[in-house]
Amino acid sequence: MPDKQVFQYAFIRFVPRVERSEFINVGVAVYCKRNRFLKVKFHIDEVRIKALFADANISELSDYLKTWDLISQGKKEGGAIAQLDLSGRFGWLTATRSTIIQSSKVHPGLCVDPDLVLEDLFEKYVL
Repeated sequence: MPDKQVFQYAFIRFVPRVERSEFINVGVAVYCKRNRFLKVKFHIDEVRIKALFADANISELSDYLKTWDLISQGKKEGGAIAQLDLSGRFGWLTATRSTIIQSSKVHPGLCVDPDLVLEDLFEKYVL
């Protein structure tokens, strides 16, 4: 049986009206230090978002989420934050903030394959 590794994850939330604390899960971030794994996966369901928040700026949301993905990948286009190590980038992505893109609390778990965990969480809680 393959060794299970500790991983951490957080949901990425669209919070159009921060003062009301209403949100929709739009993605998930998974980090596994031992496997040197950090990935963000997101999906913008425009129909669902507009049904709940008619004046949501989908283009702005998309731009923010693309930047989060660049940061998770450590791409130069992600700016200075993307140049941090994996732990630093995950910490930045999951830091408490009061913007329209927020993360849930960080949750731990054990896994054999963090890619499978990412897909499972994405399917269950984002789509």
